[in-house]
Amino acid sequence: MEIKNAKFEISNADVRKCPDTNVPEYAFIGRSNVGKSSLINMLTRSRLAKTSQTPGKTLLINHFNINNGSWYLVDLPGYGYAARGKSQRDEIRRIIEEYILGRPQMVELFVLIDIRHKPQKIDLEFIEWLGENEVPFAIVFTKADKLGPDAGRRMVDDYCRELRKQWEELPPVFVTSSERPRGREDILDFIESINREVRVD
Repeated sequence: MEIKNAKFEISNADVRKCPDTNVPEYAFIGRSNVGKSSLINMLTRSRLAKTSQTPGKTLLINHFNINNGSWYLVDLPGYGYAARGKSQRDEIRRIIEEYILGRPQMVELFVLIDIRHKPQKIDLEFIEWLGENEVPFAIVFTKADKLGPDAGRRMVDDYCRELRKQWEELPPVFVTSSERPRGREDILDFIESINREVRVD
C-alpha cells in the first residue's frame, strides 16, 4: 500500500469528539521519546507529526486522515513520563484508556518500543493490560539504526523471549528505523491486509 495523501484532521482529549466515521483507525502509542512522531512522519512521508527533543509533547488524541478518508492514523499521548505531575499522568491515562477501550473504529494498536533498551516494566505492564482487555496490537521496535544488525536481532529476540513468559502466541513484530528508513512497507502492507478484512460498524 502507498499513502497518497495524509492530512491532520483533529486533536482532542475526549474520545466522544473523535471523527464520526466508520473507517478503520490505527493508533500508535509508546513511552515518551520512543520516536513515535518520527515513525509517523516516516510512514506518511511528511511532517504531519511534530517531533521534539522534549519527551511527552503529545498530550492529545491526534487524528490524521489517510488517502481521502480510507483510514485514520491516530497519534496517542506517550505514557510513562516521570516528570509529569500525578494529576497530568492520571489525565493522560484516562485519555489513553478511554480511546483504546471505547473507540470501536480502532482495529489495531501499534505499541512502540525503543530497540536499544531491555524490557521495561512499564511497557510489559501496558502490554499485559492490552491482553487482559483483548485489544488487538502489534509491537514496533524503533531506532534500529542505533544498533548493528546482530545487536538489534539479539534485542528483539530477548524481548520476545521475555514476552513468551506470559504469552502463548506473540503479536506481530516490526523493526523500524525512521532515519534509514526501514520497516515502512512492512507496516503499511500489514495495515492494508487488515483494511481488506475489517468492517467497522
